Amino acid sequence: MQSLMKKYLLLMLCFSIPFSPGFISLPPPAPQPTWGFFAHQRINRLAVFTLPPEMITFYKNFIVYLTENAVNPDARRYAVKGEAPRHFIDVDVYDHQYNDSAAYKIPRRWTDAVAKHTEDTLQAYGIVPWHVYVMKNRLTSAFKRRDAASILRLSAEIGHYIADSNVPLHTTENYNGQLTNQKGIHGFWESRLPELFSDDYNFFVGKAQYIKNTQKAAWQAVINAHEALDSVLKFERIVTKKFSADKKYTIEERNGANIRTYSKQFSAAFHNMLSGQVERRMRASIKMVGDFWYTCWVDGGQPPLTKFLDKKYLEQENKRLEEERRQWLEKRQNKKIKTRAHEVAFGRKIIQMPHRGCCHTYTRYYAYLRKKLNDSKKRIKR
Repeated sequence: MQSLMKKYLLLMLCFSIPFSPGFISLPPPAPQPTWGFFAHQRINRLAVFTLPPEMITFYKNFIVYLTENAVNPDARRYAVKGEAPRHFIDVDVYDHQYNDSAAYKIPRRWTDAVAKHTEDTLQAYGIVPWHVYVMKNRLTSAFKRRDAASILRLSAEIGHYIADSNVPLHTTENYNGQLTNQKGIHGFWESRLPELFSDDYNFFVGKAQYIKNTQKAAWQAVINAHEALDSVLKFERIVTKKFSADKKYTIEERNGANIRTYSKQFSAAFHNMLSGQVERRMRASIKMVGDFWYTCWVDGGQPPLTKFLDKKYLEQENKRLEEERRQWLEKRQNKKIKTRAHEVAFGRKIIQMPHRGCCHTYTRYYAYLRKKLNDSKKRIKR
């Protein structure tokens, strides 16, 4: 009886403790993927509608593939050595060498950057702008070869890297707020906020335009994202002071499990203080993806894409993806690939995604996001 009474009193004490930011240390919210499934897929999908008539028929014909495979580079980063650095660049690491203006002064050409900093250093702190340029050349080459399967794969993947280069928290060593006691802010900004508020964004970004200097454009995206970083961190701290811990976080059901995440009220307050920042970064990503696709097509000789509408190209690509995913899973089981802390949980999930038919079946979590995407499409004029 005394034992039961002690347990009862302990339970009552736990529930009576007021949750306040400084009273108790709580774990950060559940990790989220880069830009999230939802945002990456939406960016690729909407980029299709920026294309000219000569391209849009082909891209719309394979829009499901381009949408659903926008996350493939995130799957590889947990199984393929050298993949992870392609998603970010910690430009502030180099600030001490460039009078706090590294984003503007780091050598743009890869060979010059290697000569200045060594390849090991560059790989350690991210290479996303250089890799976007590499992917541009690969996609251009695929257009020149009239290789439909490669055009599809590279179009989906360059969209991912371009989107990552437009995210403020992909440009800093403090990528998840771990250096400023703001752990969890990475997934908060790029997953939670788009899922909650992107239905109200204006995604009419105009027609795709030819980019004369794609290397410069890749770096400009990083610069624009990095210039927004201070606001992300500063405003989250300001809003946090206005919420107790039990109001800042909530428990939601996701993928058949209860997870701790940022509350809708806290998310709305932070989102409002950002004054459209997430929307601007998503719009920039959509426009940039369309611009790069179009530029690669022009530089690739403007091949007549209507000749490649046969689904055999999709079947060919899906077979390749099945084998690739099998290899990823095997590599992940055999060796540990170094990733950033906030990405580990997502890595376990995405690497195990099955591949069936013409697209990925993403379990109940993807079904949830797909329904949200379909619901939002009703509000977007094509």
